[in-house]
Amino acid sequence: MKLHCRRAQLAALGALLVASLAWPSAEGQDWHQWRGPNRDGVSAETGLLQSWPANGPPQLWRATGAGDGYSSFSASNGRLYTLGARAGTEYVSAFDLESGRKLWEQPSGQRFRNDRGDGPRSTPTIDGGRLYAFGGSGELTAFDAATGQRHWNVNVVREHGGVVPYWGYSESPLIIGDRVLVNVGGRGASIVAFAKADGAVLWRAESDEAGYSSPMLVRTGSLSQAVFFTGRRALAVDPRDGRLLWSYDRVSNRTANIATPIIRGTQVFLSSDYGTGAALLQVRAAGNLANAEEVYFTRDMRNHHASSVLVGEHLYGFSGSILTAMRFASGEVAWRDRSVGKGSVIVADNRLYLYSEGGVAGLAEATPDGYREHGRFRIAQGNLPTWSHPIITGGRLILRDQDIVYAFDVRR
Repeated sequence: MKLHCRRAQLAALGALLVASLAWPSAEGQDWHQWRGPNRDGVSAETGLLQSWPANGPPQLWRATGAGDGYSSFSASNGRLYTLGARAGTEYVSAFDLESGRKLWEQPSGQRFRNDRGDGPRSTPTIDGGRLYAFGGSGELTAFDAATGQRHWNVNVVREHGGVVPYWGYSESPLIIGDRVLVNVGGRGASIVAFAKADGAVLWRAESDEAGYSSPMLVRTGSLSQAVFFTGRRALAVDPRDGRLLWSYDRVSNRTANIATPIIRGTQVFLSSDYGTGAALLQVRAAGNLANAEEVYFTRDMRNHHASSVLVGEHLYGFSGSILTAMRFASGEVAWRDRSVGKGSVIVADNRLYLYSEGGVAGLAEATPDGYREHGRFRIAQGNLPTWSHPIITGGRLILRDQDIVYAFDVRR
């Protein structure tokens, strides 16, 4: 275990750019970024089916043209956005939510290639009418969300010494105020803050290799903290200047740190697989200083390629291939079930929406009292795992299997 707190003097901050640091707000409760409005896998939508018919909810449409890759979707103003690849190029595409019709498509970088499936992995972030996309080979690009017009592009490998992780850049950009934060993985440029307006570099920090996780924001009084799970450790930096606030490496497996940190107040939950486990950290701050202390470490929640969701006092997530309910505050396991098989999970209207890597979607109660399933169905899966995470938007369940996109009506 390694706990680290860097104590800087307030005087050293005098020349810093002070920005307004807040979550994007223009998109409201749209699923406008990775894992939804608050990047936690939780939808605020209600009035949804509490059980499914025998063959699953009604299919509204099926569309092709998303391209190769494992990117999930973001949604805003009646549109769906994702990344995919064809031939040697990655693209960002916009689809109409009502019909599945493709509205626009723009190239975003060189195709990432891998023996576990080619193409991009990241989910676009929508903010202020712009879309920010991070490709599998390291192209960070800003587009107009309505038209697809490109505003700026940065190749983080060529321009910042980033090293593409073995399974490709997978994180979804975090926007805080006027800046976009990305785990580039370069020497002296592990984490880079880019200006939303034009892609200019605001600061560069640390030298960790890039992980596969997406960062989160923690607020501790007047101090905002951007929490990353890099290829080496979990750490927090000050979004204003990249100053290291704390780090913790016990939960890192050094193979693939993937799950997104889960935030509740000033507590941070981290998890990884490959036999590692999970930890709950308590973050404390005083002025511009911060530290993190381990509350517990457990091997009962080992998130691999998906993240858990927090509902009430309990986490629900796949520990390896077993869906597990665990009390957030203590790490005590409430139940385990094989469910639909190893996959991903989101939550809406007190139901867990499960999507296995074998193309099976399931609906279950979000309760610590036991696993209670209320329907499942299977899509016609291709020859690669269904690793793209589902989303809920406008009463629709959106699923993806590589080039194919499905929309199901889950409204009552």
